[in-house]
Amino acid sequence: MSIFSLLLFFSFSTAKHPPFYRSISPSSLGLHKEKLTHLHFYFHDTMSGPKPTSVPVARAQSTNTSSSLFGEVIMADDPLTVGPEPGSKQVGKAQGIYGFADQHEFGLVMIINFSITDGKYNGSTFSLLGRNMILAAEREMPIVGGSGAFRFARGYALANTYTANEKTGDAVVEYNVYLFHY
Repeated sequence: MSIFSLLLFFSFSTAKHPPFYRSISPSSLGLHKEKLTHLHFYFHDTMSGPKPTSVPVARAQSTNTSSSLFGEVIMADDPLTVGPEPGSKQVGKAQGIYGFADQHEFGLVMIINFSITDGKYNGSTFSLLGRNMILAAEREMPIVGGSGAFRFARGYALANTYTANEKTGDAVVEYNVYLFHY
């Protein structure tokens, strides 16, 4: 090994790397004042017809005999609108997965990203991860993060079924979302 190679080896082996972690000030990321935002919209979950927005992607064999559909998993790309009517102005999409996770009641585990496509928050998202007991009059679920204007989001969503069709599985759900964000 030449002296040059040896020096090069030692210079690489002693080079400083940035630390694995460090404390920083929130203001260095533009996080000065926290805001509270209320969003109101309708979630259209359509499983029937020629263009469903939610489709089953997995189903346990025991789901066929389950009174609560335990074991069925559904992928969703549902429109969010300002009103409950299907032709109402679209303001976003709910994209994610939900599954029947309760063996005795109609209880979902929901992992959904809400993507806003209109207005002041266009391009921003927030994420819901929680339990949804769909037969309850009102359900509360946590908001666990977000992006864009909703970076560092936390809060909760209140869901109320506006309409539901037992035969088709189609539903329109009213959402009131309360988000803390910067």
